[in-house]
Amino acid sequence: MAVPGNFVSLTHIAMTRVLPTVNRFLGGWKEKANKIPDPELRRQALMSIEAKTFHCEGGGIYTLLAGEHAHETMRFIIAYQTISDYLDNLCDRGTSRDPEDFRTLHTALADALTPGAEPGDYYRCREEKDDGGYLPALVRTCQNVLKDHRAYERIAPFLMELAGYYRELQVHKHVRAEEVRPRLESWFAGYRDGFPDLQWQEFAAASGSTLGVFSLVSQSWDNDLSDDVIRRMKEAYFPWVQGLHILLDYYVDREEDHLAGELNFCDQYRSESEMGARFIQFFRVSDQALENLPNPRFQRMLLRGVLAVYLSDVKVGRQDRGVKKLARRLLREGGPLAWFFFANCWGYRRLKNS
Repeated sequence: MAVPGNFVSLTHIAMTRVLPTVNRFLGGWKEKANKIPDPELRRQALMSIEAKTFHCEGGGIYTLLAGEHAHETMRFIIAYQTISDYLDNLCDRGTSRDPEDFRTLHTALADALTPGAEPGDYYRCREEKDDGGYLPALVRTCQNVLKDHRAYERIAPFLMELAGYYRELQVHKHVRAEEVRPRLESWFAGYRDGFPDLQWQEFAAASGSTLGVFSLVSQSWDNDLSDDVIRRMKEAYFPWVQGLHILLDYYVDREEDHLAGELNFCDQYRSESEMGARFIQFFRVSDQALENLPNPRFQRMLLRGVLAVYLSDVKVGRQDRGVKKLARRLLREGGPLAWFFFANCWGYRRLKNS
């Protein structure tokens, strides 16, 4: 299937093909989750699917870059994102605050990106252990896709780099509240020279997205991309596209985080105006970087889709005028296409929840 060349065809294909396929794949994992013996692991697995379906829906759009390999790419993306969401729930909503537990759980992501690796004892640092093979099945699904990927050896170092950032973020952000910021700042100190344009919270935000992994896997099946293009693809997504993605996520959840007393990356800027300027900067640098990659028109459409997905969230409408003002600025920056996607996302989410 050809990569959609305009927003009308992209929207039509997303609504009629991609989203139904995503939900069909998720339905299969939900059935497996329902059979998890341990009640707490079962509850967290089901909650992660039900509450975070939109993560898989967004990731599923990347399969349109995979051509004839769209089906197996969808298998990978849904399984990998489901691992990510499930483990986030275990770390975020569980009783453990043990960094070693979080690190051990997240070795599942590295295993998922390593065909042939035996699934590990991911629950060895926690009381709940019996998932009936749920997490190993997700890991093996990813492995089975990647073992047939023609460019795997070339993209693997970048996949592991991105998964490593993600794992360390999950370790540091789920410890006791008073430890989170010092740990994240100390972590970033080891990378500051390589990312002189970033603040610590922006590096952390960029580490929390899976979009770079999806982009690399989707676009490289034919193994015809140069090493330079693959490198530029990773550098476009990390830190810029991924940073914008997760900063928007924190922006939408800002009020909830305040009520829960949790650290929010958007609160780490010196002022609201600085935060707004940095959001615009992330969008502009991302947009320019994507312009120099394969399928630039489509990739830039996806970037505007990221704006639309988050800014159409009902939680934005409940917050103060400053939040809504920045949302409008970002949509204006994205142009008519961003507004079009925003309108579609706004309608889809409210219809789905009605």
